[in-house]
Amino acid sequence: MAIATTNPATGETVKEFDSLTEQQLEEKLQRAWDTFQSYRDTTFEQRAGWLRAAADIFDAETDRLAELATLEMGKTFAAAKAEIAKCSLGCRWYADHAAEDLADVEWPKPKNAPENARIFTRYQPLGPVLAIMPWNFPFWQVLRFAAPALMAGNVGLLKHASNVPQVAMAIEDVLNRAGFPEGAFQTLLVGSSVIEGIIDDPRVRAVTLTGSEPAGREVGARAGQNVKTSVLELGGSDPFIVMPSVDDLDAVVDAAVSSRMLNNGQSCINAKRFIVHQDIADDFTQKLVAKMESLTIGDPMDENTDLGPMSQGNGVTDLDEQVQDSIKAGARLLTGGERLDKPGNWYPPTVLTDIPKEARAYKEELFGPVALVFRATDADDAIRIANDSDFGLGGSAWTSDEDEKMRFATEVESGMVYINKITESTPEVPFGGAKNSGYGRELASFGPQSFVNAKTIWIQ
Repeated sequence: MAIATTNPATGETVKEFDSLTEQQLEEKLQRAWDTFQSYRDTTFEQRAGWLRAAADIFDAETDRLAELATLEMGKTFAAAKAEIAKCSLGCRWYADHAAEDLADVEWPKPKNAPENARIFTRYQPLGPVLAIMPWNFPFWQVLRFAAPALMAGNVGLLKHASNVPQVAMAIEDVLNRAGFPEGAFQTLLVGSSVIEGIIDDPRVRAVTLTGSEPAGREVGARAGQNVKTSVLELGGSDPFIVMPSVDDLDAVVDAAVSSRMLNNGQSCINAKRFIVHQDIADDFTQKLVAKMESLTIGDPMDENTDLGPMSQGNGVTDLDEQVQDSIKAGARLLTGGERLDKPGNWYPPTVLTDIPKEARAYKEELFGPVALVFRATDADDAIRIANDSDFGLGGSAWTSDEDEKMRFATEVESGMVYINKITESTPEVPFGGAKNSGYGRELASFGPQSFVNAKTIWIQ
């Protein structure tokens, strides 16, 4: 794929960029390694100061940066501004908390240790970390990695998605202007063909990827061959369970649509599979379809727009093929289901139900504005349907029954479960998946601790 800015709302290629030459890439890798030798010795106070300065820049330049995200990947301007605000929040959170998260941990003395022994763990940075990041949250996905990694004393190398190059360069510019040393964070404008070589490079000490399951398998395998730390945040097909005891079904439907349509339907933690108790399934489905059909589709810069374009044309093609194949397999289409005939990457809000197991929609992640409705006979059946997936990123359940709350929280197989709340990614709370949704954890204290050597030290 060419490295280029292509407006998803119009299909127009706005600007193209040259990939780094081999020599330019070598220079950046060496700069990262050289910078790390001194950056690792900076203090938490220095790094926190630079990170707070970055937050100030995000706050001051929210509109300009948000416009870049809308231009390059099509999210609504309001959503883009909210993403920039989250980046500022993340920077401030780690500036305030990373030193505590990475403080020495003292351990009780074993029986054979003398009285004067001191035994503790010290967290030390690994070195340059390669981050392979997606286009769907082009600022936040990067800062979710960069803020804690930089606070831990690592330096970052960003291989961003090829359709958001201006966002990638803007992030580097913000961090440089905030005061981070040159080489502490660098954007690599390169194609995917060179990623294996970068992971192989001995100067690169760890890798993190947010992306598809196939990409995660390749990157995780390559990191494993090199015995390097890796964190993978992959796809999701999150369940959204609704039980008859909910207090306000209309509010639950509003939450369902908000979660499914978040980021134009292109989020790993979107609710995708709506598993509804049979006693309220007809009512829920009718309300869901009506709400989906009421959404305003249009210019993502317009404040009245609810749903903008999908990011890429091949994403629209893939999604439509999944929908049409599922209908042919027996799924029933309730609304939408046909790409819009206009320039750009447009797909309408779509609802499928009566989805058979052999349908693609049953087992694959649908990365776009398509909701899947399943009927459950009881809580056991809802949990069975929720867990009948290779994915296990997040999930939510909506019930007023205390026993059901704990059952869903405990028995749904995922890295995160939210009860009576839609899933989210926020710096205060750990984030990560189970099963084919990846491994490792980000955010909260896991963020700074993901890329460190937890060194045991015994002094006597």
